[in-house]
Amino acid sequence: MKNYFDLSGQVALVTGCSTGLGVQMAKALASQGAKIAAVARRQNLLDEVAAEISREFGVEAIGVACDITDTENVKKAVAAILERFGRIDILINNAGTGAVAPAEDITDEQFQHEMDVDLFGSFKVAREVAKHAMIPAKYGRIINIASMYGLVGNKIAPSSPYHAAKGGVVNMTRALASEWGEKGITVNAICPGYFYTPLTTETLNSDFFIQYAKQMIPLARYGNEGELDTAALFLASKNSAYVNGAIIPVDGGYTAM
Repeated sequence: MKNYFDLSGQVALVTGCSTGLGVQMAKALASQGAKIAAVARRQNLLDEVAAEISREFGVEAIGVACDITDTENVKKAVAAILERFGRIDILINNAGTGAVAPAEDITDEQFQHEMDVDLFGSFKVAREVAKHAMIPAKYGRIINIASMYGLVGNKIAPSSPYHAAKGGVVNMTRALASEWGEKGITVNAICPGYFYTPLTTETLNSDFFIQYAKQMIPLARYGNEGELDTAALFLASKNSAYVNGAIIPVDGGYTAM
């Protein structure tokens, strides 16, 4: 029987992979046989994640500390992963942050930091991986984790820098898909809705937000653990070779209204 999502022998680099959604997606890829390079800033957490993935799925997994806003850091991290595995087939650009404040009170530093991490950081990793791994191999799957807030505005949690950065990720995805498609690389984006992460738990558990979600999300609930994983597996698959430049909301229908 054909397994359309078999990733045996492939290597996946996942950023923002010390906690939350990054770890969940890395585990999904590992469940299909991919070796994992978990990338984030805190080596101690990465070591725990890598050990857990190896133990649970029987695949090779390593943790590589990297600040994706630092170009030299990114170069060293990608070089280290290539030295270890010899290839990078899949990149999930998941690292991100989120400044919440009324637009009139957002500081220059907050806006700049959001751009540096969510947008420019994602570009730096994609550029390095494409240049040194995927273009030479004439194959790659790049999955940028944007946000439904990259597609719409919102009144409940003012976060204009996040909207701007994630909107940039959405159209950067289209630009890279257009440039690199002929080189055997597909570039797509997932736009998650409300999922529990260390950054969102406090907000999502507040009474007013729970009521808001019931009104604004057609499924009337937040996303559960694992409900992002199948989108990542779909886009990472060799068999999804004709899916390029796609922007896929996984938001319970939020952006449909």
